[in-house]
Amino acid sequence: MVERPIALIDCNNFYVSCERLFDPRLRDKPVVVLSNNDGCAVARSQEAKALGIKMGEPAHFFKQKTKEHGIRLFSSNYTLYGDISRRVAATIADFSPVTEIYSIDETFVDLSGFGGKMLDHAAEMRATVRQAVGIPTCVGIGSTKTLAKFANFIAKRNPMFGGVCSLLDPTIRDICMQKIDVSEVWGVGRQTTIKLHEVGIKTVAQLRDMPLPLARKIGTVVLERTVAELQGIPCIDIQDVEPQRQGMAVTRTAGSPMTSLPVLQQAITAHATRAAEKLRRHGLVASHLTVFFHTNPFNSSARDSVSRTAKLSPPSNSTFALVQAALRCGERGWKGDPSGNGFAYTKAGVMLDDLVPEEMAPVDLFAHEQERSSKLSAALDAVNNRWGRKTVVLASEGVRRTFETKADMRSPRYTTRIADLPVARSF
Repeated sequence: MVERPIALIDCNNFYVSCERLFDPRLRDKPVVVLSNNDGCAVARSQEAKALGIKMGEPAHFFKQKTKEHGIRLFSSNYTLYGDISRRVAATIADFSPVTEIYSIDETFVDLSGFGGKMLDHAAEMRATVRQAVGIPTCVGIGSTKTLAKFANFIAKRNPMFGGVCSLLDPTIRDICMQKIDVSEVWGVGRQTTIKLHEVGIKTVAQLRDMPLPLARKIGTVVLERTVAELQGIPCIDIQDVEPQRQGMAVTRTAGSPMTSLPVLQQAITAHATRAAEKLRRHGLVASHLTVFFHTNPFNSSARDSVSRTAKLSPPSNSTFALVQAALRCGERGWKGDPSGNGFAYTKAGVMLDDLVPEEMAPVDLFAHEQERSSKLSAALDAVNNRWGRKTVVLASEGVRRTFETKADMRSPRYTTRIADLPVARSF
């Protein structure tokens, strides 16, 4: 069987790297990017990791370290990160006709046909991303996606590879597999790791050599597929065409607890509006909409969780149709007096299901209202695309928007807002 070389190029500490891109003073400094509402660490620089800050650790847990070591904290700036990710992906696309964007900071690349120049090509891809976009990356190469992920893990942690690690060489592959714990393999979670350790499988090499029936017994077909991929048997193809979405969700944790129906309705309107925008961007319509909202799950004294679903007939991507359906769901699910009922809801969301391409959606007999709503939504998009998001919103979204997620330490949106463009001054 001819091996098909697959590379995984992964941005290093991506959120932190994006922040450093526009503020060189952050280089070599401990930096932490926080989750929604500035709650937990979701990205850490190497300097912050060296200080013992864990992924997902609440910010108040390392408050003292922040003061002592001058750790720079940032709110998540998803607009900036998404745009930089797009630029990285566009740069990578020049190096292969077949690529798959796996996540915001990871891309699989088919390196077939480069022969003996493959490592040089991978190194050039890495260098070009750094020069063109400014983001540091590492590249892992293997004959399967799982091996490419494993190679990338090694490239990040072992400087001897110079940022590019290939596991196509069986000697290097075997040495690495014997030294690394099975928990570092893509798709092997904490519970599966415990089960594997219980039967004496602790290293990646031992996982690779285990019988496939035993793998299926311990971790279902998922682990069986992982073992096969470690053996060099491809089980997960590169998807160079993005699969059609089957569902979509917009959820947010509230900046302040939502204790009244009008505030909840503002949040639901905002989420449904965003969901409709995403549908139109992907050329899809939805047949079912679900609204949910719940209290803090750790507050045992006043806990509540609500979910209500509505059918969209005909299927729609209209902001107005989705918002109306979402508000009806919210009203049906609200308990007690509209002004407040003792519950403090901390999170709300809108989920869309049964998505189909817009051109394949059934047409309503009375389509004039649907056409009118579509034109209004297109006009809404045109205004907000030109003058910035939230320039025009539905009245039910409100003005004060106390439900919005806190982001008190968010950096400017340097690449997507004219007002946030960096300014160079000469003296």
